[in-house]
Amino acid sequence: MVEYDYVKTRREDVQPIKDSQVPLVRFFMRWTTKLNVAVFRASKGRLMNKFIGGYPVCIVTTTGAKSGKTRRIALIHLPHGENKLLVASQGGMNRNPVWYHNIVAHPEVRILVDGTEKTYRARRVSDDEKRDLWPHLVSLYPDFDEYQARTDRNIPVFSCEPVAT
Repeated sequence: MVEYDYVKTRREDVQPIKDSQVPLVRFFMRWTTKLNVAVFRASKGRLMNKFIGGYPVCIVTTTGAKSGKTRRIALIHLPHGENKLLVASQGGMNRNPVWYHNIVAHPEVRILVDGTEKTYRARRVSDDEKRDLWPHLVSLYPDFDEYQARTDRNIPVFSCEPVAT
């Protein structure tokens, strides 16, 4: 069992995702994300702009790692100065989300928030940077702490810096 000294939640205090539930959870996440992205984009961010709990949404556009096709995902908006942070938590499941592989293969992404879309270059932060960013991340979305406690996977965090146009 992997533990991170900056994670306050203990593994034994977290409800695990059972292997039998993973396909259903992935199916639900995939379809709710597709709906969220479609409605958010069609309404220019006026509808479906918050996740449950009131957390603001951004739409991240990536290029498929294998297909090269445009892919969009709704994520929690995590500003950090001029940069944006992306956390590949997938609820603390034991595998990285598909979009993680897209960003590793093609680090240039577009992020739509508050009706404005900008281009960014994503870089996976080091473990030391993640430790330093952790208090900021959990201040924006406290469940990240539970997600990291749930899995042995070192949940990747990306810092996205604006690309000069």
